[in-house]
Amino acid sequence: MRRLATLVRVLLCLAAGSGGAALAAPAAEAPVPERLTSCVACHGAGTSTTEGVPSLGAQPADYVVTQLFQFREKQREAAPMNDIAAGFSDDDLKAYADAIATLPPPAWSGAPPDDALKNRAQAIIGKHQCTSCHGADLAGRDAIPRIRAQREEYLAKALAAYKSNARPGYDPAMNEVAQELTADEIRDLSAYIARL
Repeated sequence: MRRLATLVRVLLCLAAGSGGAALAAPAAEAPVPERLTSCVACHGAGTSTTEGVPSLGAQPADYVVTQLFQFREKQREAAPMNDIAAGFSDDDLKAYADAIATLPPPAWSGAPPDDALKNRAQAIIGKHQCTSCHGADLAGRDAIPRIRAQREEYLAKALAAYKSNARPGYDPAMNEVAQELTADEIRDLSAYIARL
């Protein structure tokens, strides 16, 4: 039954993506590469509007290749991504990653973080040296993901999964850092970083 549900989600994403550029990219955005039509059906054309689904815009290609590889090899379990990546060749992984890196960065459209949240989050970022890997603007680099303006609930879920070791990183750095985070710190980091 679970396999059928996963197949249905994959087919829905692919069907939604087949609607063309009008569905995939709002008029104000640049056209989406054809290769990414099915990706943007779930992830958006840079900014995800789907709860629990991360924004992919401006993710470094090296990071995306690693994530797609982990999905393909089932080193990272996430339906429907395991099924989607299952048939990808190494060349496909690189082509998708290069195309995703061209999507516009995600953008926060709500109010900026208030001063209290900003101060708490910046203290946590400093304590755990988040900018040493993710960059001063948290936009990522090389094989380190862009977290700036990522969906808040996705950030919270990812940090909690790193903390519990339910989500293995391709190196242990995030799992080690997350061990020290409290639930309140995860909430504050996620809320602040999403609003950048």
